[in-house]
Amino acid sequence: MLLETTPDQDFFRDTTARFLSSQVPSSTLRLLRDNPAGYDAEYWRRGAELGWTSLLVDKAHGGGTISERGLVDLTLVAYEFGRTAAPGPLTPTNVVAALLSNYSGERTDQVLEQLLSGTSTAAWCFTEPQANSLVSTPPLEIRVEGNDVMVSGVKRPVEAAQTADILLVTGQSGDSAAQVLMPVDTPGVHVKPLRSIDLTRRYAEVTFDNVRLPRSSMIGDAADAARDIERSRQLAIVLSCAESVGAMHAAFDLTVAWAFDRYSFGRPLASYQELKHRFADMKTWLEASHGLADAAAAAVAADSPDSAELTSAAHAYIGDRGGELLQDCVQIHGGIGVTFEHDLHLFMRRAAANRSSYGTPAEHRQLIAAIAIREESTR
Repeated sequence: MLLETTPDQDFFRDTTARFLSSQVPSSTLRLLRDNPAGYDAEYWRRGAELGWTSLLVDKAHGGGTISERGLVDLTLVAYEFGRTAAPGPLTPTNVVAALLSNYSGERTDQVLEQLLSGTSTAAWCFTEPQANSLVSTPPLEIRVEGNDVMVSGVKRPVEAAQTADILLVTGQSGDSAAQVLMPVDTPGVHVKPLRSIDLTRRYAEVTFDNVRLPRSSMIGDAADAARDIERSRQLAIVLSCAESVGAMHAAFDLTVAWAFDRYSFGRPLASYQELKHRFADMKTWLEASHGLADAAAAAVAADSPDSAELTSAAHAYIGDRGGELLQDCVQIHGGIGVTFEHDLHLFMRRAAANRSSYGTPAEHRQLIAAIAIREESTR
């Protein structure tokens, strides 16, 4: 399915597109390469005023939507982030805000207010080093000790941890999953920056060295945690896919324009049969990616039973075909396509970072197979 936007959604997306074009053009992105944060705090606060942080939060907590489907509205922002390779913790801040809006309390409401205003940002400490990797560590443990909670372990990579004020930490508590909320400056929390392929996106390794917190820091109970984590994972994948499709579309448009402007033997490159076939394939992959990303967003927004399958299908397809499309764009550009001065690498970097976030395409294909086997066994 392809999203049919309303006039209000079109206006919202166009407003975001104009803002990003004026505030973070490609020349600015290059200057942010060595910036520790990767973006300007005032830029993020102004983006929050445009609605970037409030679409997954209900009205009672200061949020709101454009179309009554906040996640679908937010994918319009994520798509424009991809088209411009824009900086900022869009996915982690919204994932945390969406969760906190379900758990109203004095502390969570205060944090949520800061996230909505753009004066604070959040990071979701979800991913752990793979068991067979050189940096593998035991799973993060969350232990309940009377009125306290002890957190021990490592999360890596964590997007936007260097600039976050609040950390949402996912771990294991006995036989159940658990999540805790903590300030990044809590004693025992150590943030180590990692190198990133993306010019402006920042990742870190976050170590929790017997961090002690009040038990009230736990978000939800054991019965809620597994459901909340899966919901957050699906939200993150949907936003990541929308960003990647935006990056793919921007690179495709650049390449088509180049093929018509560039002449070889007195003819535009676009007139050659070989390139016509390649563009046809690329356009097919792009439209399919649009459709899968939109279908996944609609399913998750509606809490559909097939949302897990659709998010995995979207991630697997876009991760694979997106990389292939972007490589074709580079090849068609020739030597100029691999220079730092050209914008193509900005979109390749964003898509490459998204490809390995929240599971690889291969891992998501395994999840789809597991779902199919499970469904077949219940028939």
